[in-house]
Amino acid sequence: MSKFTLHDLEQRVMERAAASADVSYTRALLDKGVAHCAKKLGEEAVETVLAALDPDPDKLKAEAADLVYHLLVLLAARGITLSEVEAILADRTRQSGHDEKASRPRG
Repeated sequence: MSKFTLHDLEQRVMERAAASADVSYTRALLDKGVAHCAKKLGEEAVETVLAALDPDPDKLKAEAADLVYHLLVLLAARGITLSEVEAILADRTRQSGHDEKASRPRG
């Protein structure tokens, strides 16, 4: 089992964000702005959903990896860290999923 973590990936995203767009896909994405990064995340989400319907589990694994990468790029584009997201998830575990969802503001 790999010891590579989401925090390792976040660190790699930050390192690549500091490189030039000529050599870094991450930097090229970030240079196109938040809206472009959000669109890429949406595309990867659709591809992940489609892969989930395919009987080959390797397709879902690959698309899930792409989805997580693009989520971290979008978070970086907005200046949000994985630790901040984890803090929200940790807070949500203090109550049942149904109760937590019902407590969210509607809008």
